[in-house]
Amino acid sequence: MKFINLFKIALKALRKNVFRTFLTMLGIIIGVASVITMLAIGQGSKDSIEGSISDLGSNLVMVLPGSSDKGGVSLGLGTSKPLDTKAVKDIAANCPSVKWVSPVSGDKAQLVAGSNNWLADVVGGNEDYVNIRSWKIHSGRNFTKVEERRAAKVCLLGKTVVEELFGTYSNPIGKTIRINYVPFKIIGLLEGKGADIMGDDQDDVVIAPFTTVQRRLLGSTKVQMIFASAYSNEVSETAKKEIEAILLKSLRVKKEDEVFSIATMEELTKTLTSASKTLVILLASIAAISLLVGGIGIMNIMYVTVKERTREVGLRMAVGAKGRDILLQFLTEATFISFVGGTIGVLLGMVAAMIFGEYVDDWEIVITPFSILLAFGCSFLVGVFFGWYPARKAANLIPIEALRYE
Repeated sequence: MKFINLFKIALKALRKNVFRTFLTMLGIIIGVASVITMLAIGQGSKDSIEGSISDLGSNLVMVLPGSSDKGGVSLGLGTSKPLDTKAVKDIAANCPSVKWVSPVSGDKAQLVAGSNNWLADVVGGNEDYVNIRSWKIHSGRNFTKVEERRAAKVCLLGKTVVEELFGTYSNPIGKTIRINYVPFKIIGLLEGKGADIMGDDQDDVVIAPFTTVQRRLLGSTKVQMIFASAYSNEVSETAKKEIEAILLKSLRVKKEDEVFSIATMEELTKTLTSASKTLVILLASIAAISLLVGGIGIMNIMYVTVKERTREVGLRMAVGAKGRDILLQFLTEATFISFVGGTIGVLLGMVAAMIFGEYVDDWEIVITPFSILLAFGCSFLVGVFFGWYPARKAANLIPIEALRYE
């Protein structure tokens, strides 16, 4: 029997019970739509996390005073051997895997421009800090080594700070703001980054020379952190080991003293990516259960259909139809139901994912060709797998007994 004839017979049989066919499809529609939606949400979450990590810095290596924990108990920040600028210079001179390095200090501070005021993060670093943090200068310029050495009162403003102090479409370069009553000249504006992985606004920041922040705002000589950037992600671990060796020598301490801790973006990326993958698998598993329920629905209805059409099967066999033809006929019906249901489910899932992304703030939705193919493939396999047993049962009917079936 030709496939086109099988398809026509299957379509005619399904048309006789349109409502029942739709209800059977409904399980597949919901299952496939769930797969598309869940994968779009999970993949969007994964991409958002990776993008946020990338925004933190280019192959970033962070050095913090003190050890983060020991035996599960937080020890806080160390104070016996604080980081200093000499350690920064030693890293720059002796770590071949490090491209940029900067001391970092800062705090929240009150900003005043004319009659407007705003509370924002003020961060001090050297001229390489913007490169390490992957900041792009929207307009103006970065401060220089000379300005950093002289503790010049110049600064770069983040997008949020500009909007709050001067308005959305203003260009305040060359103007002066007061940071904790100290006047700073604006020499550059930073491009927007948006929220970080913790939901904090990265654009709500002022960047100034490290020495200026130390002397004029904090009144401290301590280096709160050291940020470094490896030449590539592949050498981040090498850079970490080099920095650790230099700091142990520069600070004259032993590793077991845990005077400082070092973290790389690669470590953070692995941790968060692993968590996001777990989320994707969990969401896909939930969706797969819906698809499984839909498949069971197909098997149930096809089993009922075989019972209802036993005499028809017997008649077809009596006039020459083979068991293989009967098998393909019912298998075609099951596959058709799952294919049409899968198509509707894909469209419904895409719409649901887009609606979710529209109404849930700061949640990226990513619909990939892989997720669509996966959903289609699963719906097809569900149709074949769950349609096989009823179709096989129909193919194995004995013609004489089938004709006598009431």
